[in-house]
Amino acid sequence: MNPISKPDYMPIPELRKMQLEKLQKLIPYEYERVPLFRRRCDEKGVKPRDLVTLADLAKFPFMKKTDLRDEYPYGLTAAPMSEINRFHCSSGTTGKPICIPQTAEDVAIWTEGVARCMAMYGITRDDIVQVSYGYGLFTGGLGAHYGAEKLGCAVLPTGAGNTEKQIMLMKDLGTTVICCTPSYFLHLATVAEKIGVDFRRDTKLRHGVFGAEPWTDEIRERIEQMSGIKAHDIYGLTEIAGPGVAGNCPYCHGLHVWEDHFYPEIIDPDTLEVLPDGEEGELVFTTLDRVGTPMVRYRTRDLSRLQVGECKCGRTMRVMDRVHARSDDMLIIHGVNVFPSQIEACLMKVPEVAPHYMIELSSTDTMDRFEIKVEVTADTMSDSMSKMEAVRKRVAASIKEIVGLSPKIMLVAPGSLPRSEGKIKRVIDNRRK
Repeated sequence: MNPISKPDYMPIPELRKMQLEKLQKLIPYEYERVPLFRRRCDEKGVKPRDLVTLADLAKFPFMKKTDLRDEYPYGLTAAPMSEINRFHCSSGTTGKPICIPQTAEDVAIWTEGVARCMAMYGITRDDIVQVSYGYGLFTGGLGAHYGAEKLGCAVLPTGAGNTEKQIMLMKDLGTTVICCTPSYFLHLATVAEKIGVDFRRDTKLRHGVFGAEPWTDEIRERIEQMSGIKAHDIYGLTEIAGPGVAGNCPYCHGLHVWEDHFYPEIIDPDTLEVLPDGEEGELVFTTLDRVGTPMVRYRTRDLSRLQVGECKCGRTMRVMDRVHARSDDMLIIHGVNVFPSQIEACLMKVPEVAPHYMIELSSTDTMDRFEIKVEVTADTMSDSMSKMEAVRKRVAASIKEIVGLSPKIMLVAPGSLPRSEGKIKRVIDNRRK
């Protein structure tokens, strides 16, 4: 057994005992160092000493994404700045990102989670891993990079984009594992076909590690049929650890959660009551070991369930269903979290446009299409084509600055988009489910 994978098979009583012991250290640590958490505990009339059993975790308050925005940048940081050695961020609704300061210990645990996922997929130190996730504030690139290196693999850090060069390097260097979003891999495959490269014939690819966006079993089957690789699912989120919180084994229709580091709960998103294993609801995580920015009962907004029964692989870590929907209005486009309110904030920076817009999403065989129709003011509509084009470019630049994506922008006449007296529909999502 690979020593990286040894914790996966921990006896359940031993695992539950470990989780309780870690929680009994985490809750006082968070209570003492994070004023928001302490205030919420006091409001609920709960103290760290009240955590006697694992079930007692349900007495403690939730944390959510708005807390990270409201307390930006350091309000939820528990460790002193002298111990922080990494920051990762994701976008916020008004241009301010959520910020997750991490200690070296936090990064090591995250790295271990990715390495355990890769080992579970059958990847070994003999593999060459091409990381085609974006590097930088996004956790995908560095997460996959560090995890593969910990496993002993050789890493090719191509990052995203420059597709033809990626294919050339894949061929020339003998890449055996590709890490990227599933939509980008489909794009890679389309470009490869156009330039006469057959993944089965011309490359040594065996594995794909795909995450950062929802994808269906149908897409998985298509990827495997067209390329001959084994497609693996990896789950994570910046607020908890990035990729490597969970991954799929060869037997389960879902993903094993590394419960020795991340304690999962499923709650009813309306009543907020904890649901038993086997029932679908909102996925909630508590980071059992994180020191820099601990998260207690963080509401992911992802809808899933914790499966019941043992897995044929022998792992004792519970299996979560693949996430198929969310309990809020967040969109995931090309692996980036996007809220309609972000788009509105971008538009408000351009005085020539009106606060009326429509987001339209569709999908081709390989990529998502992201288009935004934006009404302009009456005065703008009467301007010359060159002035209209300048406005369009300013809208696009504003969205690129805050969201990090470059949608197609269509400027439309005043009053041409639907109106509603109730909750207006801002998104038309025609992507394949």
